[in-house]
Amino acid sequence: MCSQYCISLADVKKAHSDIEDLIHVTPILTSSILNQLAGRKLFFKCELFQKTGSFKIRGALNAIRNLTSNTSGDGEKPKAVVTHSSGNHGQALSYAARLEGIPAYVVVPRTAPSCKKSAIQGYGATIVDCEPNDESRTAVAARIMKQTEGTLVHPNQSPAVMAGHGTIALEVLEQVPTVDALVVPIGGGGMISGIAITVKALRPEVKVYAAEPCNADDCFQSKLKGEITPNPSPPVTIADGLKSSIGPYTWPIIRDLVDEVFTVTEDEIKHATQLTWERMKLLIEPSAAVGVAAVLAERFQKVVPATQDICVVLSGGNVDLTSLRWLKQPEGEQACAL
Repeated sequence: MCSQYCISLADVKKAHSDIEDLIHVTPILTSSILNQLAGRKLFFKCELFQKTGSFKIRGALNAIRNLTSNTSGDGEKPKAVVTHSSGNHGQALSYAARLEGIPAYVVVPRTAPSCKKSAIQGYGATIVDCEPNDESRTAVAARIMKQTEGTLVHPNQSPAVMAGHGTIALEVLEQVPTVDALVVPIGGGGMISGIAITVKALRPEVKVYAAEPCNADDCFQSKLKGEITPNPSPPVTIADGLKSSIGPYTWPIIRDLVDEVFTVTEDEIKHATQLTWERMKLLIEPSAAVGVAAVLAERFQKVVPATQDICVVLSGGNVDLTSLRWLKQPEGEQACAL
C-alpha cells in the first residue's frame, strides 16, 4: 500500500514523533442523548480543543518541522511560507511558522469568517484576500510565492500535512479500542487521507466514512464516477471549512481506502450544530457538525445498520458568533427531521 500513495503509516508515525510535544491529545467525549438518536455508541474526537481551535495544527506543525529539518547545513530557514485557506489551516500555519520565526502569508477568501481572519493576523501572518473560488486562491498564492520567494504549504495536498492529520487516527485507535468506524468531515481530503492510511494499515476491518455537505459533494461525485469531479462552482454552505474540492494527492487514497461518502443537507448541518451545542455543550463549527449530521441521517442508518462503536471527528470550533443568522428560523419551521 505504501508505494501507491504519497504517504504511508511510517510517515504518520514519524509525524507523531515530531509534533507530539506541541499538540494536545484531544479527548474523546460521549453523549447518551446522541447515542439514543443514532441507535449506537458514538465517540466524539474533540479536535475543537486542539491548539488554534482545530485539527489543522497537526498538519501545519508537521509541514513546518519538515521544512526546517530539510534545510541545508548552514541552517537557513525558508524565507517565508505561503498558503491559501478558508481559515483554520491559515491559523494553524501562522502559529506553526511563528514558532520557527518564519514569515507566513495566508491567502484567504474575502468571504471567510471574520473570527478566522482575526486569528490569522493575531498569530502574526499577513493576510491577502482572494475571491471565494479555487482558481483565485491558487492564482493569488502563486503570485505571493513569487513576490516573497516563499514555500507553499498546501492546506490538503501536502504530504506532510496529510501525515500530520493521520495522528488523529493513532490517538483514536488507542482511546477507543472497540471502534468499528470513523466518520470524518471532508473538504480537500487531507484529514481523511491521513486517517484512512493509518486505520487501514493498523486495523483494516475498521471502516472510514467521509461526510460532506450536499452543496459541496465533489467527493461523493468523484467516488460515484471513479474520477476526480471538482465542484462545478463555488459551493454555498454554512460548512465554510469544507468548500474545497479533493485533489490529485488525496483522491487515490479516498478512492481506494474510504469506504463510503455520506452527504447531508444544510438543514441537517444546522440541526446537528445546534444539537451538539445544546446537548454536549461543545461549541463546534458547522464544518465539524457535518459528521454528526451524517451519523444521524436516515441513509446512514440504512447503509451502516450493524456498526455499533463509531467515532465522529469534531474537526474544529472556530465559530464566527457574529454571523449566525441561520439560527433565526421562521416560527414553526423545523431544522431537520431525524
